[in-house]
Amino acid sequence: MIEVKNLSKRYGQNVALNNINFSVEKGTIVGFLGPNGAGKSTTMNIITGYLSASSGSVTVGGYNTLDNPNEVKKLIGYLPELPPLYPDMTVKEYLNFLFDLKKVTLPRKKHLEQICALTEITDVYDRLINNLSKGYKQRVGLAQALLGNPPVLILDEPTVGLDPKQIIEIRNLIHNLGKNHTIILSSHILPEIQAVCERIIIINRGKLVADGTPDSLSRSLSEDNRITVRMEGGEAEVSKALRGMKDIVSVQTLGEKEPGVFEYSVEACENCDPRRDLFRLAAKNNWPILEMKNAGLSLEDVFLRLTASAYIEDNTGKETEKEDEEA
Repeated sequence: MIEVKNLSKRYGQNVALNNINFSVEKGTIVGFLGPNGAGKSTTMNIITGYLSASSGSVTVGGYNTLDNPNEVKKLIGYLPELPPLYPDMTVKEYLNFLFDLKKVTLPRKKHLEQICALTEITDVYDRLINNLSKGYKQRVGLAQALLGNPPVLILDEPTVGLDPKQIIEIRNLIHNLGKNHTIILSSHILPEIQAVCERIIIINRGKLVADGTPDSLSRSLSEDNRITVRMEGGEAEVSKALRGMKDIVSVQTLGEKEPGVFEYSVEACENCDPRRDLFRLAAKNNWPILEMKNAGLSLEDVFLRLTASAYIEDNTGKETEKEDEEA
């Protein structure tokens, strides 16, 4: 659905993006991560057509953003970090204004009712935007992005400034939208990314440094090929069976966590994933698995490891921390 090839962007001597390459398949939710100044907003602005690239290309739904900008914009709903709201308008006036501005051809009344119901803003439809809470303003911003039912949504920090309840509500909304839309989601709230995204792209200093599922990134960076499994069954019998599995290096019992339920640390050989075989073993022996998780790096660990500030030598020969500049 989205293809980014050799994308670069320069502001004078400052390189904001350096030869970025990635693609996003239809119907997926992708988390787009990076520290401040890494180039996230620049990339999203180029994809949406708000900025031009210095070199490289972006295609959305087969249309090149440079050659067919109007066709690309019809396919994209964009929610920037600061929603483009008009505080002196009511929600009704604002959405109708954007409906006309975007030249939406769908039946107006029915379409607006569907969007308001989806984003749960029907109750504030006749209220001034200026008088709405931060959470409702974010919902109105999402509503304008959904006008025209675009197949692609690009959301830049959609939960910034929200309280925990509002974050959960917007997160659930994004998860539901992912059933019918391709979504690129940028956020500094890593649990939010991990909760709704099936794939993570991380950029740092204008370069792509990681692309994969949270689990695959954790395994690729972790030197520990361990999983922790909590299973009901006799300790000695289960331990013996686990040690007899293919590709298992060691098994350590971590103690009884519930009556008749023991936890085990299972180490597999390098580049091996024993989870499926472990599940089959448990099913065959009627040992219920109550919990199983990777003992590798968390998404936060992955992010910090890939975006750690580099150190350079200044003119005096001393090591100094090189700071990212905001693009």
